[in-house]
Amino acid sequence: MTESETESGAEPGAETEIEIEITADLVRDLLREQHPDLAGRAVREVAGGWGNQMWRLGDDLAVRMPRRGSAADLLRKECRWLPVLAPRLPLPVPEPVRTGEPSARFPKPWAVMTWVPGEPLDRASISRGDHAAETLADFLTALHVAAPDDAPASEDRGGHPKNCTEGFDHFFHAVVPDGLADDVRAVWDDAVAAPEWEGPPLWVHGDLHPANVVVSDGTLAGVIDFDSVFAGDPAWDLAAAWVVLPDGAAAPFFDAYGQADEGTIRRARGLAALKSLLLMLIGQNGDRGLPGGKPAWGPAGRAALDRVLRDRVR
Repeated sequence: MTESETESGAEPGAETEIEIEITADLVRDLLREQHPDLAGRAVREVAGGWGNQMWRLGDDLAVRMPRRGSAADLLRKECRWLPVLAPRLPLPVPEPVRTGEPSARFPKPWAVMTWVPGEPLDRASISRGDHAAETLADFLTALHVAAPDDAPASEDRGGHPKNCTEGFDHFFHAVVPDGLADDVRAVWDDAVAAPEWEGPPLWVHGDLHPANVVVSDGTLAGVIDFDSVFAGDPAWDLAAAWVVLPDGAAAPFFDAYGQADEGTIRRARGLAALKSLLLMLIGQNGDRGLPGGKPAWGPAGRAALDRVLRDRVR
């Protein structure tokens, strides 16, 4: 999920209205005004996006344009922290190369970022599960280090699952499949009963799901959309063992990651159930103000929920 979604219970799709029509001509005009050396590159719209609309800029760059006010603040956060995180991460991630300031043409900040090649997982698949498990484990091992005191916190995620019960209940009652209610509830109750994270706040991507990772050659090839990045409990990322990885890959992932205790795995599994239900709800709700909607998210969420119930690692 990206900027407008919340796992704490707000209605998905809220605050996603497009306030300004963002066109290729607008992107070119802004580049001519603020970064004229880039203005001659080809500009092509990228499908998808939630809080930001993206445009390819040549072959190796992208322009990110916030659709609403809160997305602008999150984009500034990415531009502040990605240069700190990117050099030590073993997968490609977007890196800011230019910033755009608010102007009369577009009253919000915007940014030019590096383009991460590959296909988003919500429109592709992973065929090399063991390789992807090891790749994700290596990535999260590098990311999950103690964050500095001034690292950002999160308003709607990052806490213990017990703090997200209202959101879980909302998603559960909206979309839980017939016949799975008791099993899904048991996973969540186990996560709520798990111990708190007692380590220092670690760097956490915070929003790992199929639309925020890219694949190439059947395996993970990059991680995108760091607008939710925060310091906190790594269980929020470890939920990707079920939400991102294919069948049977959760156990190899945790073996390769090697630093998750039983309580963290229990929290991660419950959060994976939460994220799965939210993906299903977004897919069920259609566009909800999002251009093109998110039709692939429903099936992706249901597949992830099935993995949560089937692929235990303890």
